[in-house]
Order: sequence, then C-alpha cells, then structure tokens
Amino acid sequence: MPAASVHAGEEWADVLVIAHRGASAQLPEHTLAAYARAMEDGADYIEPDLVATRDGVLVARHENEISGTTDVAQRPEFAARKRRQVIDGEAFDGWFTEDFTLAELKTLRARERLPALRGTSHDGRYDIATLDEVIALAAEHAARSGRRIGLIPEIKHPSHFQRIGLPMEERLLGTLAAHAYTREAPVVIQSFEQANLRALRTRLGPSHGNIRLLQLLGPADTQPGDALAAGKSTRYADLMTPAGLRDIAGYAEIIGPWTRLLIPVAEDGTLGAPTALTTDARKEGLHVWPYTFRPENQFLPEALRQGDDPRTRNEAGSLAEIRAYLALGIGGFFTDDPALGRRAVDAR
Repeated sequence: MPAASVHAGEEWADVLVIAHRGASAQLPEHTLAAYARAMEDGADYIEPDLVATRDGVLVARHENEISGTTDVAQRPEFAARKRRQVIDGEAFDGWFTEDFTLAELKTLRARERLPALRGTSHDGRYDIATLDEVIALAAEHAARSGRRIGLIPEIKHPSHFQRIGLPMEERLLGTLAAHAYTREAPVVIQSFEQANLRALRTRLGPSHGNIRLLQLLGPADTQPGDALAAGKSTRYADLMTPAGLRDIAGYAEIIGPWTRLLIPVAEDGTLGAPTALTTDARKEGLHVWPYTFRPENQFLPEALRQGDDPRTRNEAGSLAEIRAYLALGIGGFFTDDPALGRRAVDAR
C-alpha cells in the first residue's frame, strides 16, 4: 500500500518515493500519462522539470532542447527553427522550447527518450504538458484517492533562461499560488544552481508554509551553471564539504545528490563503501534524497545485473540497489519506476 499522505509543513514521517519525470520507465517522461501512472503506482511526489516557452509558459521537459523527446525533427514546418546555442558551457544543436509558443509546442507529440532500452510503442500518443496541467492532474488524483501528492519541480538551466529574458522563478511561484492545490500541498523546488535557490529563500522568507528547497548535486568534478556563468571555480565537490553543506543548510532543507556520490561502485562491480556525504549532510540538518534509480540492467552496478542484455528489466537488482541506499537512512529517492520504489520502501 502507498505510504501515508505527505502533509505540508510537517516533517516527513517515512521515506518518500519520488517519481522521476513520472513513471518514466513505463511511459514517455514528463507526459500526463506518465504522471498519472506514477501516482497510481504509489509515488509520494511527482517531478516536473521546467523549461519556458517563448511566451513565458512553464512546460514539463527535461531539457529545453526537444529533438530527443518530441517529433519536432520530423515536422517540416519547424525545420528552420533548428539552431545551435551554448547552454551552461555546452554547445547544443537542435530545437529549443524558447523558440516556440505554447500553441506551437502543443502540436508536437512526445517520444521515448531512451528508445533502444524502452521501446517506442507509446510514441506519438501524448503532447507536452504545462505545469498548470500537471498541478490539475495531481489535484484531481488527490480528490479521487484521498491521498495528497507532492510536487517537486526542478528549474532547468536557470542562468540560461535568466540571460535570455525568461526567468522562471517568479513564474513558478505565481503558478503555484494560482492553484488552490499547490497553496496547501507539499512542494519542493529544486535546482542544480545555488543563486536561484538563495533568491527563492529570500523571496519566501524563513517561514514559507508548504514550499521547501532542494539543492541538487551533480558529479563532484562538474560545476553549477551559475558558477560557470560567473566565471567562478566552484564545483559540486566544494558543496559537499562540511563547510559547503553548512552553507546549503542556510537556504535549503534537502540535498539531492547523484546516487554514486553516496555509495560508489567498486572496481569489482559491487556497491562499495558509503561516503561520508549522508552523515555529513544530516549533521547539518539536511535531508538526503538521491537520484536516480532505474530498473534496467544498463543502469545497475555490474554485480546486480541479470544477464548481459542492457535492456533487461531487472526488478530484483533494482530492489537490491534501492535497499542498500535505504540502509543509509536517506529520506527519499528519485526513481523512474515508482512501483518498484514503493515495493522497496514497504518491504523494509
């Protein structure tokens, strides 16, 4: 059975299952169908990654470059929109949400981001969802099931969108305030950058009801986008020191590290010894919600795989991996398969 409902403003009583882009192991990510499946499968939170359209509407996509998750490359009417731009120091060729109005994006159809692993049987069935639609879906599910679902939106590439005149932070807060559901349901805003979370903390104040903040942590040797844009040398490794975690605790309640930052994979393909990150973060009063657990062989440590085919859906291996992280005392986790995540939590 799903965990007890999460209540705004309260400490979390159990480990939270977070649907990473919806039930994205089952259906194309960030579609309303994937979010609906995730809620039915027992997710406590659903995650819409947010990017902006040319007319300033927040839509759910993992990246603003959409050739890998929509049929835009097959649409001749948009061929001239293809271009190259640099985002967070990396050059991308493709089609970008900021070059389309919402009405234009709504004509596109979603596609599976990992077709070699997860197939293409659902391609073309769903459109691009707005944040408003995701909130309405969660509210409808809560009213029908009696189980309140949290939202954990991620602001994608905030420095980039600020630079091009489409900052998302105020748009996000305005959208959350416009819906009765998200004025009360638990909301966690996440970002890989620091500057926008610091600004949100100031904007929200020390007492902000149902909204909390989560600092995402990438691989240790990479940089937050805002540090890169400002020409600073800050790397995620700096954020994970005791001093860095103490700084994060001044503006956020939660860290979201990549799983391997908590338990690395050893040379023999097994999960190795845990790092100090979980313990150090908890000393600063931070909750730890790692990302991302996926059920296919390709994403599992070699010792937990079943056979040699990377496409194999390996439930036993995935459950074993999640259990190893639960033993660390994490407070929640992101998973592409919330049904498996729920099984792991409920079987403790």
